[in-house]
Amino acid sequence: MKNILIIDDEEKLRGLLARILKSEGFDVFEACDLKSGYKKLELNEIDVVLCDVKLPDGNGVDFLEKIKANFPMVEVILLTAYGNILDCVQAMKNGAFDYIVKGDDNDKIIPLLYKALEKSELQKKVKNLEKRISDKYSFETIIGKSKAIEQVIDLAKKVAKTNSTVLLTGETGTGKEVFAQAIHENSSHASKSFVALNCSTFSKEILESELFGHKQGAFTGAIKDKKGFIEEANGGTLFLDEIGEMPSELQAKLLRVLETNEFIPVGDTTPKKSNFRLIAATNRDLKTESEEHRFRSDLYFRLNIFEINIPPLRERVKDIAPLVHFFVEQFSNSINKKTLKIEEDFLPKLEAYHWPGNVRELRNVIERAVILTSEDVLTLDVLPYEIQHQNSNQNKSMSAFSMNSVEKMHIQKVLNYTKGNKAETARLLEIGIATLYRKLEEYNIQ
Repeated sequence: MKNILIIDDEEKLRGLLARILKSEGFDVFEACDLKSGYKKLELNEIDVVLCDVKLPDGNGVDFLEKIKANFPMVEVILLTAYGNILDCVQAMKNGAFDYIVKGDDNDKIIPLLYKALEKSELQKKVKNLEKRISDKYSFETIIGKSKAIEQVIDLAKKVAKTNSTVLLTGETGTGKEVFAQAIHENSSHASKSFVALNCSTFSKEILESELFGHKQGAFTGAIKDKKGFIEEANGGTLFLDEIGEMPSELQAKLLRVLETNEFIPVGDTTPKKSNFRLIAATNRDLKTESEEHRFRSDLYFRLNIFEINIPPLRERVKDIAPLVHFFVEQFSNSINKKTLKIEEDFLPKLEAYHWPGNVRELRNVIERAVILTSEDVLTLDVLPYEIQHQNSNQNKSMSAFSMNSVEKMHIQKVLNYTKGNKAETARLLEIGIATLYRKLEEYNIQ
């Protein structure tokens, strides 16, 4: 049932209007002046206010501004005994849903109320959706209690309050976009767009168009003007994932945007402005890339104002158990299964694994396990073969300072750099391809 507040000093008219609204099924609150009306707003969940313009203690047009400032979800319909163009214009500027003349427009009140309620309901739904998105990407939802992840969260919280450019580094699958979203949602840009673009997904030409936009006729297939991600991010946050894959020509153009807040769409000659916060992410070592002239050093220094390195999952083993419990509950609910129990030796097996794909790989493994199990408990037989049969004794004996550990980490790093291209990995390591495959099997690197 919806709540309507009537503020009018004419008792008979107010009472008549209240009876009509109650007969429509509304809960009706009454007030004879602005002071008591505001008190009703503070104490009750009001959806729509019907307010007279001329009241003993003030003007309804001015009062409307106060309502919208403190109760933005409440819609206000102003009532007046005399139509006044200036008052009407000011009322609409102050946020009135409508402005009607008492007596002449009585038949409009009920239809107007329903329209105002529709708008109020829509605004509440949008607000709830925004809150759910904000909650989803808050720092509190990042799972993990290890010292390594807590330090990263602390850094991200501090930089979120600023407008500084952030560079997120770390292996693939560590959750860089999750951190980018959390930084955005906890910043002054949270009410504006979060626009994400993966630089490794497109060719140079398409990436340029996606980033800067284009004019109609700029190239074959450009049948109309298109806004780029830079323009869409105006006032908000632009997240450029895999920025290490951006072609050097576009790096120069991006640098100019960061320095001037100006960009030129493809096929245009007139500069446009966009003021946004940039968060970039990469699994490459951009410092080395810039030193070896594979990435512009001037852009690297512009990006590296505040770097946050997100540790791989193998360095935060303490976080595996809470992540597993979270994913089990999430995927059980998604397929309408009762939340599954976990066999005693299930977690130790996961904790002994080296997780080259990090949190993303763990998430996929748990989703697969939940789908495969036909019992109410997760057992080892629903885990992938390589996890079930890993040489856990070898993993335990390999200390962080052993030559084997160093070699394994280096091979994994080069493999990540080449995006899994084993021939290129072998070339960069200066070893034969057969030797590489033997090392991959020996260290259980996927």
